[in-house]
Amino acid sequence: MVQKTNQSKNPASRRSFLRKGLAVGGAGTIGAGLLASGLPASVFAEESDSSLTKGDVAILQFLAAAEILETDLWQQYNELGGIQDSEVPGGSGSAPYIKALQFLDGDMPQYIHDNTDDEFSHFTFINAYLKSKGATPVNLDKFRTLPSSKATGAQQIGRLTNLMQLTVDTTYWTRYRSSTKNPDFGDTFAPAIPSLLQGKFPAIPRSDADLTPGDHIQAIANTAAFHFAFIEAGGTSLYPSLAQRVSNVEVLRILLSIGPTETAHFQTWHDKAGNFKVLTDPTNKKLVFPDLNASGSQATQTNLIMPEPTIFLDRKFPPVSIIRPTETKGAAMGAVKALTDDGLFIGQPPEFFALLKQLAAAADAAQR
Repeated sequence: MVQKTNQSKNPASRRSFLRKGLAVGGAGTIGAGLLASGLPASVFAEESDSSLTKGDVAILQFLAAAEILETDLWQQYNELGGIQDSEVPGGSGSAPYIKALQFLDGDMPQYIHDNTDDEFSHFTFINAYLKSKGATPVNLDKFRTLPSSKATGAQQIGRLTNLMQLTVDTTYWTRYRSSTKNPDFGDTFAPAIPSLLQGKFPAIPRSDADLTPGDHIQAIANTAAFHFAFIEAGGTSLYPSLAQRVSNVEVLRILLSIGPTETAHFQTWHDKAGNFKVLTDPTNKKLVFPDLNASGSQATQTNLIMPEPTIFLDRKFPPVSIIRPTETKGAAMGAVKALTDDGLFIGQPPEFFALLKQLAAAADAAQR
């Protein structure tokens, strides 16, 4: 049995903020994108408060957008595989999908619920902070047009992200196990599950037809498990990477306080993904989840979830256990590319991609 969380005494605040459009009024265009107040492009990421630089605002706006996108995908996972309550409302769950997720850990619905709740809190806080400083919060509501899963348990509402055609990069698995390589030095890594890079696979049931046969819905749950860790690995690196460009101490405190929660998420999902069921999807023979322990290599060992010490800053220094990557140059644009390559935005219009690139370029241009 999965124990439900205690219900929040004030559950409506974050969700009502989302439903009402994140901020005042309707959405206005900024170049190719939207910011919540509908202000013209001339005020995009300008200094609206003497304590915040243009770069600080740009970084917070990019992170708000990233957290909105994270919230959208986690909400879809929670509707079908998590716990639906006053903290994370919407959907009614899919028993076969939940059972497949619980193969990895009996508490998966609780973890999915809590991760979703955390992401809601991140973007609502950042947007509220931007507003408090007279800066423009981010609104992506115009792009909530992608279809929902048709499986029983999912809400039929517009989405920002697509969880039904994913190409999941699992190089984070070998990256965190390497004691001699670091992506900040240009090193590359082999994916733990190569087949997840070779197609477009669902991480949630697309309809009730996906609920059988048993190994097919399990393959979908396996895909979700590795995708959970992929998403949170990105956040784990993004916050310390952008923190190096922040000027205001309070903004730095925000990034240093939210970032470690992304790391906590990654550590959880990294651990749970290792419990996946070894199988080949019977409906798509290209999707193979091999025994990662069969080789005896540390690079794929499933219970090796602590970051191995590796090279950092300069090869002359001894290895150290670190978050990786944390190179600040191009960090925001790199995050956009990774999420796009993941297939999360399949179906979005060119305007959507232009907005993300605009937000990322502004964040990457920030200087202390």
